[in-house]
Amino acid sequence: MNIAKTERAALTDLMDQVGPNHPTLCGEWDTHDLAVHLWIRETDPLGAPGILAKPLAGLTEKRSHEVKERWSFTELVDRIRRGPAPLSVFSIPGVDEAANAVEFFIHHEDVRRAGADASGPRVFDDEIEDWFWKRLKLMARAFYRRCDVGVVLERRNSETAAHSAADEFEPIRAMAGSQSVTVVGLPNEVMLYSYGRREQADVELIGEPEAIERFQRADLAV
Repeated sequence: MNIAKTERAALTDLMDQVGPNHPTLCGEWDTHDLAVHLWIRETDPLGAPGILAKPLAGLTEKRSHEVKERWSFTELVDRIRRGPAPLSVFSIPGVDEAANAVEFFIHHEDVRRAGADASGPRVFDDEIEDWFWKRLKLMARAFYRRCDVGVVLERRNSETAAHSAADEFEPIRAMAGSQSVTVVGLPNEVMLYSYGRREQADVELIGEPEAIERFQRADLAV
């Protein structure tokens, strides 16, 4: 199983199919903007820091314009498809899967679920859903740290799910609070929701109406 490679291939194939002007779930970005982001994040040590550090965002924007001028959309997508460049930190064994699996999954869904021809949820096998759930256990507190209500993530399993270790089905308590909201869904859908794709993720929110309202107003820390 290599989620990063699988999602990278599927995303780049889809980008080729829909072209550079297709909408995404990333605000005003189209697929060309998203491709630039992916290339800079993985390959450009000068432009990448501004993705996270706001004081450097101007440099990232400048590098983004340069990338668009340098390569056509098709050329850029092909470069992303090939994987990390040899000198990229992402080319170190194990780093691509650890750092890019969720990244490419989320952005694949950003293209799949946007626009007039938006697609719905996908079906993953148990091994991949288990992987998403384990990753959520590591990341949940960071995702929901800005919420002022308690947050619990609860796994919904597919009808064909095989037996797994009991701890993989335990709810994840992301935040404590006197009032709580439970987010219920398949692990990949809960991951999508946790990354701020709230309207597109197939999850159910359980809790008191007031708690759910407060929860939905909170910014997720992504």
